[in-house]
Amino acid sequence: MEINIGVILASIVNTAILYIILKHFFFDKVKAVINQREEYINKTFLEAEEATEKAETIRIESEKRIEELKRQSRKITEDEKRKAEDIYRDIVDEAKRDAEVIKEKARAEIEREKKRNEYVLKERYVSLAMELSEQLIEKNIDEGKNKDLIDEFIAKVGD
Repeated sequence: MEINIGVILASIVNTAILYIILKHFFFDKVKAVINQREEYINKTFLEAEEATEKAETIRIESEKRIEELKRQSRKITEDEKRKAEDIYRDIVDEAKRDAEVIKEKARAEIEREKKRNEYVLKERYVSLAMELSEQLIEKNIDEGKNKDLIDEFIAKVGD
């Protein structure tokens, strides 16, 4: 096998010409397409990272908001429970006051009724005593009959 310098030189020249032609017509276009694709991939990657960061920020804010809403809900519940307990105490206190007023009115009514009954009894005793006196005077009878009339009067009063 012989080395032919002419073939080698022709191959080198052909390769150089091919390289120059490819460089002139294709390398810039291919390089532009590759650069464009690389920029698109980088842009997409950055957008994905930004979206991930934004989603994480939204998640954190949402969790904070949820915690705040839970805290507010607990506070509202506790406040309403306290209000309900206050209303309950007020109702119970008012009911106790009303019961005391009713008991006092009942005591006063009982006392009035008692005094009225005492007055009626006194009138009855006086009336019966007057009746007895009239009967004694009318009959003007002896002491034995007086004792019987007094016993009869006492029996009537006992009724």
